[in-house]
Amino acid sequence: MAEKENNKEANKKPPKPNNQPRKPLIPVGGKAGKPKFNFYWIYGILTVLFLALTFFGGNNTAKESDWGEVKQMLANGDVEKIILVNKEFAEIYIKDDKKSNYDIKTKESNFTENSADFYYQIGSIEAFEKRVQETQKGTTDRVYIRNEKRQDWGKDIFGWIFPIVLLVGVWFFIMRMMSRGGPGGGGQIFNIGKSKAQLFDKESSVSVNFKDVAGLEEAKVEVMEIVDFLKNPKKYTNLGGKIPKGALLVGPPGTGKTLLAKAVAGEAKVPFFSLSGSDFVEMFVGVGASRVRDLFKQAKEKSPCIIFIDEIDAIGRARGKNAMTGANDERENTLNQLLTEMDGFGSNAGVIILAATNRADILDTALLRAGRFDRQIHVELPELIERKQIFEVHTQPLKIDKTINLDMLAKQTPGFSGADIANVCNEAALIAARQDKNIIQKQDFFDAIDRIVGGLEKRSKIISQKEKEVIAFHESGHATISWLLEHAHPLVKVTIVPRGKALGAAWYVPEERQLTTADQMLDEMAATLGGRAAEKIIFNKVSTGALNDLEKVSKQAFNMVAYFGLNDKLGNVSYYDSSGQQEYQFQKPYSEKTAQLIDQEVSSLIEESYKRALDLLQENKDKLTQLAKVLMTKEVIFREDLEKIFGRRSWDEGKDHLDINGTDFNSKETLSKKKAKNKTSEKIDESIDNKEEVKIAVKEKPVKASKSKKVVSKKPKKDTAKKETKGNINNLADKGSNIKSKA
Repeated sequence: MAEKENNKEANKKPPKPNNQPRKPLIPVGGKAGKPKFNFYWIYGILTVLFLALTFFGGNNTAKESDWGEVKQMLANGDVEKIILVNKEFAEIYIKDDKKSNYDIKTKESNFTENSADFYYQIGSIEAFEKRVQETQKGTTDRVYIRNEKRQDWGKDIFGWIFPIVLLVGVWFFIMRMMSRGGPGGGGQIFNIGKSKAQLFDKESSVSVNFKDVAGLEEAKVEVMEIVDFLKNPKKYTNLGGKIPKGALLVGPPGTGKTLLAKAVAGEAKVPFFSLSGSDFVEMFVGVGASRVRDLFKQAKEKSPCIIFIDEIDAIGRARGKNAMTGANDERENTLNQLLTEMDGFGSNAGVIILAATNRADILDTALLRAGRFDRQIHVELPELIERKQIFEVHTQPLKIDKTINLDMLAKQTPGFSGADIANVCNEAALIAARQDKNIIQKQDFFDAIDRIVGGLEKRSKIISQKEKEVIAFHESGHATISWLLEHAHPLVKVTIVPRGKALGAAWYVPEERQLTTADQMLDEMAATLGGRAAEKIIFNKVSTGALNDLEKVSKQAFNMVAYFGLNDKLGNVSYYDSSGQQEYQFQKPYSEKTAQLIDQEVSSLIEESYKRALDLLQENKDKLTQLAKVLMTKEVIFREDLEKIFGRRSWDEGKDHLDINGTDFNSKETLSKKKAKNKTSEKIDESIDNKEEVKIAVKEKPVKASKSKKVVSKKPKKDTAKKETKGNINNLADKGSNIKSKA
């Protein structure tokens, strides 16, 4: 018994390992291993069989012959019969006992009778019959021609069925191609009114979360509250609170509005519909409204969920502002349907709307009201601390030098958005790779900032010695005035090397402030006109290189007079339109007399600033000349070169924004001890070139006049449009935009 048990154990099969491949899933009603039969194979087989019978079914082995051969056959009496088929060709049959005289292949056909041995293509029936009769003269066993009409049913049927089948096949193919659309059937010809929103759920989740969004602390708090409401609704409903129906993200381009929405999609763990405002726009009438209805229908089926509409200004513009489109405006119909779905007669519980735009001032007021967008979250340009956090996020995947101070990079990029900082990091990596470096060094970041702000250096650009001298004095004039005035931005570097479209440039360290006084604006205007004043003093004439200088100071003076109420004659009056609708009007908000007064005061401010610059440069003409000569020799000068000529700026003591990388600019350890290629750039102020002035200025929020005439205060937070200023007001706010012009 023991031996039998041992044999049984020995004969047992070893257990199967766990790493064997899994069996394929068997569909319901199917069998494993058998693919699903496609019924179209039957149509294919029948078509092939039909073509085979048509072209290869006959067993016609007849050889073509000419009249000479036919005449010889008739003369020898070898022809058994001649059949004229359809009056087109003649079939010639040879007698059985005479076939050995000819090279004839005899084959039996299963489908037809014995075929002819030869055939002759005739031209005229009468001529052929006459030839046959003349050839058989004198013979007793004559052969007479027999006419026969045959019907080729296969070819006839194929001839009229094939075009029909071809048309049906082409139509079927086109319809199948049209039926292949995006999510929700948006590509189907019969489902063109379906929503084109992309759905993110548990199966297709987003990997971005709030940890990937640097800065934007206030905006994240408000958005995270919406996410927390979806995760823990009882926390708020127990107190009687309701979830916000919508949130509008408002801010300049590149500040991270879409990134914040992606973080919401990754954190919410609920269905997330993402689409753009242009997805509702279609060439067919009524499609936009239909897609809005279908979008909210899908959202209600998957509630609670979130709908994100990027660039909502594509369909959310104020209604009735464009009278040229006619009575039936498709965009307005789409907006009306969106307003109804967001807060109409029907219930829309469990659906939260997120939208993003950088033109909130042009949106319809009905779209912005509470009940549709309960919250307006302002996503502004990052401050100093926020820029450092953004640098920390974007430098994580980079191989950078450990000695790089991110505080220094944050101070060097005032007015940069999150997208700009990401571009700086990527450009620094490209520059380091171009020089075959193993790590990204501090100099690579400096070069990247200069590259993005001012463009690429063009040392090969041909400039005459006279023009180079004018450029040097022009840039020296800017540097001198900015150094001698208290509220002008302190200088870091000046160069006369062409960069981008600019022939010369100056880098400054702007102070990030929220309020601007009249004295500060006047000092900046005088520094801007310093280049033109230097040309006037040294050469007694001016060039077209000051075009951008004049444009800038003209807009700045106009803002002081017409918007900020910083003029004594005009008084505490502001003609700034925060709603943004003034651009659609042909009339100014002031009279002709007031317009003349504004022009006079603007001209007076500019002339006063220009005279002030002339006086300062005249008093320091020798130092201006000395600085220009140093600039022509070195082509690039730094802050300590000005300190040697003009001395230190007493009012720069203790300013934090001048302390970069732990070293104050006023200390002995200055930028001069570094190489001339060290591009510690903070701001490109202006160019002598008559094409462009590149500038990174102090990041200031759009402001309006306060009760005091000499101070510009911040605007109320409730006014959304004031956060999104345009035109002249943006040029005064000076957030680091590139100003371009041509002479």
